[in-house]
Amino acid sequence: MSQSRYRLSTGTLVAIAIVMGAAVGAVGIYGKSASSGNAPAPESVAALPSQGCQADAAALAALKPLARGEVAAMAVRQAPAQLPVLSFTDADGAEIGLKDFDGQALLINLWATWCAPCREEMPALAQLQSELGDDGFKVLAINIDAGDDTKPKAFLDEIGVSNLGLYRDATIGVFNTLKREGLAFGLPVTLMVGRDGCLLGAMNGPAEWASDDAKALVSGLKAI
Repeated sequence: MSQSRYRLSTGTLVAIAIVMGAAVGAVGIYGKSASSGNAPAPESVAALPSQGCQADAAALAALKPLARGEVAAMAVRQAPAQLPVLSFTDADGAEIGLKDFDGQALLINLWATWCAPCREEMPALAQLQSELGDDGFKVLAINIDAGDDTKPKAFLDEIGVSNLGLYRDATIGVFNTLKREGLAFGLPVTLMVGRDGCLLGAMNGPAEWASDDAKALVSGLKAI
Protein backbone atom coordinates (compact mmCIF):
# COMPACT_ATOMS: atom_id res chain seq x y z
CA MET A 1 0.00 0.00 0.00
CA SER A 2 1.37 3.45 -0.96
CA GLN A 3 2.69 5.60 1.85
CA SER A 4 1.03 8.63 0.22
CA ARG A 5 -2.33 7.45 1.55
CA TYR A 6 -1.07 8.15 5.08
CA ARG A 7 0.53 11.52 4.32
CA LEU A 8 -1.30 14.46 5.94
CA SER A 9 -1.81 17.65 4.00
CA THR A 10 0.12 20.78 4.97
CA GLY A 11 -3.14 22.45 6.05
CA THR A 12 -3.97 19.55 8.35
CA LEU A 13 -0.52 19.63 9.94
CA VAL A 14 -0.81 23.37 10.56
CA ALA A 15 -4.22 22.91 12.18
CA ILE A 16 -2.85 20.19 14.46
CA ALA A 17 0.08 22.41 15.43
CA ILE A 18 -2.26 25.27 16.35
CA VAL A 19 -4.44 23.01 18.50
CA MET A 20 -1.41 21.50 20.23
CA GLY A 21 0.02 24.96 20.88
CA ALA A 22 -3.20 26.10 22.51
CA ALA A 23 -3.29 22.93 24.60
CA VAL A 24 0.26 23.50 25.83
CA GLY A 25 -0.63 27.06 26.81
CA ALA A 26 -3.65 25.86 28.73
CA VAL A 27 -1.64 23.19 30.53
CA GLY A 28 0.83 25.84 31.60
CA ILE A 29 -1.97 27.66 33.40
CA TYR A 30 -4.21 24.81 34.47
CA GLY A 31 -1.49 22.31 35.33
CA LYS A 32 -1.80 23.05 39.06
CA SER A 33 -5.45 23.99 39.16
CA ALA A 34 -7.64 23.37 42.17
CA SER A 35 -9.93 20.36 42.18
CA SER A 36 -12.96 22.62 41.97
CA GLY A 37 -13.27 24.87 38.95
CA ASN A 38 -14.86 27.52 41.12
CA ALA A 39 -12.60 27.19 44.15
CA PRO A 40 -12.22 30.38 46.18
CA ALA A 41 -8.75 31.68 46.90
CA PRO A 42 -7.63 30.59 50.37
CA GLU A 43 -7.33 33.05 53.23
CA SER A 44 -3.87 31.56 53.71
CA VAL A 45 -2.57 34.36 51.51
CA ALA A 46 -2.04 36.09 54.84
CA ALA A 47 1.61 36.63 53.94
CA LEU A 48 0.52 39.62 51.88
CA PRO A 49 0.97 42.78 54.00
CA SER A 50 -1.98 44.98 54.95
CA GLN A 51 -0.14 48.19 55.82
CA GLY A 52 -1.70 51.18 54.12
CA CYS A 53 -4.97 49.39 53.36
CA GLN A 54 -8.05 51.37 54.31
CA ALA A 55 -10.83 48.78 54.56
CA ASP A 56 -11.39 47.58 58.12
CA ALA A 57 -12.68 44.28 59.45
CA ALA A 58 -16.19 45.66 59.94
CA ALA A 59 -16.44 46.76 56.29
CA LEU A 60 -15.28 43.37 55.05
CA ALA A 61 -17.65 41.60 57.45
CA ALA A 62 -20.51 43.56 55.89
CA LEU A 63 -19.30 42.61 52.40
CA LYS A 64 -18.98 38.89 53.11
CA PRO A 65 -22.75 38.05 53.19
CA LEU A 66 -23.08 39.59 49.72
CA ALA A 67 -20.90 36.81 48.27
CA ARG A 68 -23.83 34.52 47.70
CA GLY A 69 -25.85 32.86 44.95
CA GLU A 70 -24.20 33.41 41.57
CA VAL A 71 -21.08 34.86 43.22
CA ALA A 72 -20.90 32.58 46.26
CA ALA A 73 -17.39 31.46 45.29
CA MET A 74 -15.97 34.94 45.92
CA ALA A 75 -13.80 34.56 49.03
CA VAL A 76 -14.03 37.87 50.88
CA ARG A 77 -10.96 38.36 53.06
CA GLN A 78 -11.02 38.93 56.80
CA ALA A 79 -8.47 41.70 56.32
CA PRO A 80 -7.39 43.64 53.21
CA ALA A 81 -4.00 42.87 51.68
CA GLN A 82 -1.47 44.71 49.59
CA LEU A 83 -1.20 43.17 46.14
CA PRO A 84 2.19 42.63 44.49
CA VAL A 85 3.02 44.87 41.56
CA LEU A 86 0.90 43.91 38.55
CA SER A 87 2.00 45.33 35.19
CA PHE A 88 0.08 45.14 31.92
CA THR A 89 -0.60 47.30 28.87
CA ASP A 90 -3.48 49.44 27.69
CA ALA A 91 -5.02 49.55 24.22
CA ASP A 92 -2.16 51.76 22.99
CA GLY A 93 0.48 49.34 24.24
CA ALA A 94 1.60 51.62 27.10
CA GLU A 95 2.63 49.82 30.29
CA ILE A 96 0.35 50.58 33.24
CA GLY A 97 -0.52 49.14 36.63
CA LEU A 98 -3.09 49.32 39.41
CA LYS A 99 -1.75 52.74 40.49
CA ASP A 100 -3.29 54.12 37.32
CA PHE A 101 -6.72 53.32 38.77
CA ASP A 102 -6.27 54.86 42.22
CA GLY A 103 -9.60 56.00 43.63
CA GLN A 104 -11.60 53.35 41.78
CA ALA A 105 -12.76 50.06 43.22
CA LEU A 106 -11.93 47.33 40.71
CA LEU A 107 -13.25 43.97 39.66
CA ILE A 108 -10.13 42.56 38.00
CA ASN A 109 -10.79 39.67 35.65
CA LEU A 110 -8.07 37.68 33.87
CA TRP A 111 -9.24 36.06 30.64
CA ALA A 112 -8.03 34.48 27.41
CA THR A 113 -9.67 33.73 24.07
CA TRP A 114 -8.85 30.01 24.43
CA CYS A 115 -10.65 29.85 27.80
CA ALA A 116 -14.27 28.90 27.09
CA PRO A 117 -15.70 30.05 30.48
CA CYS A 118 -13.89 33.38 30.04
CA ARG A 119 -15.48 33.92 26.64
CA GLU A 120 -18.92 33.13 28.03
CA GLU A 121 -18.74 35.63 30.88
CA MET A 122 -17.36 38.60 28.92
CA PRO A 123 -20.80 39.93 27.84
CA ALA A 124 -21.97 39.77 31.47
CA LEU A 125 -18.88 41.66 32.63
CA ALA A 126 -19.58 44.27 29.97
CA GLN A 127 -23.16 44.60 31.20
CA LEU A 128 -21.93 45.00 34.78
CA GLN A 129 -19.59 47.77 33.64
CA SER A 130 -22.44 49.47 31.75
CA GLU A 131 -24.75 49.42 34.75
CA LEU A 132 -22.38 50.08 37.67
CA GLY A 133 -19.19 51.46 36.13
CA ASP A 134 -18.38 55.06 37.06
CA ASP A 135 -15.60 57.17 38.54
CA GLY A 136 -15.72 54.97 41.64
CA PHE A 137 -15.82 51.52 40.04
CA LYS A 138 -14.41 49.74 36.99
CA VAL A 139 -14.41 46.23 35.56
CA LEU A 140 -10.75 45.77 34.65
CA ALA A 141 -10.57 42.82 32.25
CA ILE A 142 -6.98 41.81 31.45
CA ASN A 143 -6.38 39.49 28.51
CA ILE A 144 -3.43 37.08 28.79
CA ASP A 145 -3.29 35.66 25.25
CA ALA A 146 0.28 35.28 24.01
CA GLY A 147 1.26 37.13 20.86
CA ASP A 148 -0.25 40.34 19.53
CA ASP A 149 -3.74 41.69 20.14
CA THR A 150 -5.29 40.25 16.95
CA LYS A 151 -7.26 37.42 18.60
CA PRO A 152 -8.58 39.25 21.69
CA LYS A 153 -9.51 42.32 19.66
CA ALA A 154 -11.32 40.22 17.04
CA PHE A 155 -13.19 38.34 19.78
CA LEU A 156 -14.37 41.51 21.53
CA ASP A 157 -15.43 42.97 18.17
CA GLU A 158 -17.28 39.74 17.34
CA ILE A 159 -19.36 39.80 20.54
CA GLY A 160 -19.86 43.57 20.45
CA VAL A 161 -18.05 44.35 23.71
CA SER A 162 -16.41 47.78 23.54
CA ASN A 163 -16.77 49.23 27.04
CA LEU A 164 -14.11 47.10 28.74
CA GLY A 165 -11.18 48.41 26.75
CA LEU A 166 -8.33 46.10 25.78
CA TYR A 167 -5.91 45.61 28.64
CA ARG A 168 -3.32 42.90 28.01
CA ASP A 169 -0.44 40.94 29.47
CA ALA A 170 1.02 38.80 26.70
CA THR A 171 3.78 37.63 29.07
CA ILE A 172 1.22 35.99 31.42
CA GLY A 173 3.22 37.65 34.21
CA VAL A 174 0.13 38.90 36.03
CA PHE A 175 -1.32 35.39 36.20
CA ASN A 176 1.97 33.87 37.33
CA THR A 177 2.40 36.51 40.04
CA LEU A 178 -1.08 35.80 41.40
CA LYS A 179 -0.40 32.07 41.14
CA ARG A 180 2.71 32.40 43.29
CA GLU A 181 0.63 34.22 45.92
CA GLY A 182 -1.97 31.42 45.95
CA LEU A 183 -4.63 33.59 44.33
CA ALA A 184 -4.83 31.99 40.88
CA PHE A 185 -5.29 28.35 39.94
CA GLY A 186 -6.76 28.61 36.44
CA LEU A 187 -8.87 30.93 34.31
CA PRO A 188 -10.92 32.98 34.74
CA VAL A 189 -9.55 34.63 37.89
CA THR A 190 -11.44 37.54 39.46
CA LEU A 191 -10.20 39.87 42.20
CA MET A 192 -12.10 42.49 44.20
CA VAL A 193 -9.85 45.47 44.84
CA GLY A 194 -10.67 48.50 46.96
CA ARG A 195 -10.22 52.16 46.00
CA ASP A 196 -6.81 52.07 47.70
CA GLY A 197 -5.59 49.20 45.50
CA CYS A 198 -5.82 46.58 48.26
CA LEU A 199 -7.18 43.07 47.74
CA LEU A 200 -10.58 42.47 49.35
CA GLY A 201 -11.59 39.16 47.77
CA ALA A 202 -10.77 36.62 45.06
CA MET A 203 -12.30 33.75 43.18
CA ASN A 204 -11.29 31.22 40.55
CA GLY A 205 -13.80 30.15 37.92
CA PRO A 206 -16.67 31.86 36.10
CA ALA A 207 -19.66 33.66 37.56
CA GLU A 208 -22.83 35.28 36.24
CA TRP A 209 -21.65 38.87 36.54
CA ALA A 210 -24.85 40.38 35.18
CA SER A 211 -26.93 38.77 37.95
CA ASP A 212 -28.59 40.57 40.84
CA ASP A 213 -26.21 38.74 43.20
CA ALA A 214 -23.17 40.15 41.37
CA LYS A 215 -24.61 43.65 41.29
CA ALA A 216 -25.31 43.55 45.02
CA LEU A 217 -21.73 42.41 45.69
CA VAL A 218 -20.26 45.15 43.53
CA SER A 219 -22.53 47.75 45.11
CA GLY A 220 -21.16 46.65 48.47
CA LEU A 221 -17.62 46.92 47.12
CA LYS A 222 -18.29 50.47 45.92
CA ALA A 223 -19.59 51.43 49.36
CA ILE A 224 -16.29 50.59 51.10
